[in-house]
Amino acid sequence: MGERFISTLIIDFCVALGIVLGGSLVGAVGSTLTHHPPMTTMSRLAEQLRIWALVAALDGSVDFLRAFGDGVWGGQLLAVAKQFAYFTASFMGCQLGYYLIKWLVMGGEGV
Repeated sequence: MGERFISTLIIDFCVALGIVLGGSLVGAVGSTLTHHPPMTTMSRLAEQLRIWALVAALDGSVDFLRAFGDGVWGGQLLAVAKQFAYFTASFMGCQLGYYLIKWLVMGGEGV
């Protein structure tokens, strides 16, 4: 695999992770300013932001689906495998961010 492929995997993972973590933490600050419970808000936002983080990390779902469809119908299985790897890296970033927020909300106890 090329250097560009690996760097794209890492960037997709980190973007998805950053969207979930950043959105949840900044949302908790906003909820504190509006006198709402920050931990509840942070937990809810982490859950809701996962799908948006996945889409954002994949540069929009249309490009991902187009590349995936062209690869399947065009017989380019390497392109399909790369798109699946990008999707998996983004998904793992979303899930890690979600579980980190859940862990933080629970006070470091098991998730």
